[in-house]
Amino acid sequence: MFETGLTVARLRRGGYGDSATKRTPFRDPMLRFENVGMRYGAGPEILSNVSFALESGSFTFLTGASGAGKSTLLKLVFLAEKPTRGVISLFGHELSTVKRPELPELRRRIGVVFQEFRLLEHLSAFDNVALPLRLAGRAEAEYRRDVEELLNWVGLGHRVQDRPATLSGGEQQRVAIARAIVAKPDLLLADEPTGNVDPDIADRLIRLFVELNRFGTTVMIATHDRSLIESTPARELRLIDRQLIEMRSIGR
Repeated sequence: MFETGLTVARLRRGGYGDSATKRTPFRDPMLRFENVGMRYGAGPEILSNVSFALESGSFTFLTGASGAGKSTLLKLVFLAEKPTRGVISLFGHELSTVKRPELPELRRRIGVVFQEFRLLEHLSAFDNVALPLRLAGRAEAEYRRDVEELLNWVGLGHRVQDRPATLSGGEQQRVAIARAIVAKPDLLLADEPTGNVDPDIADRLIRLFVELNRFGTTVMIATHDRSLIESTPARELRLIDRQLIEMRSIGR
């Protein structure tokens, strides 16, 4: 059973970890792609002439067939890959001009739910979720209650001290989601975040993403789940033949 009240209250106050530092405001749009192309090595382009913008506070679904390039596009956004050509601007910075020492600060403003989870096997569920706060230099006494509350919200309050190897795929997915949102990032990217959970939990997780968005986080979710898309009033961008097509535009 998920308890939502305390979680939403935390979001309203500005996120988990009450000692969070204020971030420098950014200009709209938060993210812009201009004629971006991407290929690996000498292979064919996976993305071709992709142009779009995400406004601050927007909620967007990224759709497309398997292999269309959704995960590659997300990797470009969270700075795991560099484009072959074109311009990407993030938080008011053109990424090609950002110096390497500046990249960690930009990455800390992005929460990512990876399709393959990427949990640290030697850490408990609690420690995996707390990792972004710990890396930011916060003391455990400041965030312990918040992390436990968030794990309880995603239905894992009874698995706080369990390691990933003892969790099911759906449980690992929920730990990964909690880790991505614990610091209330400016931008949340999620790659098939409901792909390993049952419909009831998927519905509850999308509600949490919607609440995050309501309180300021820009959200972009890559998904195949049409029921999820159709139940949530949000913009839809679809990758077709290496290019991005706007299927639905909804102001939020």
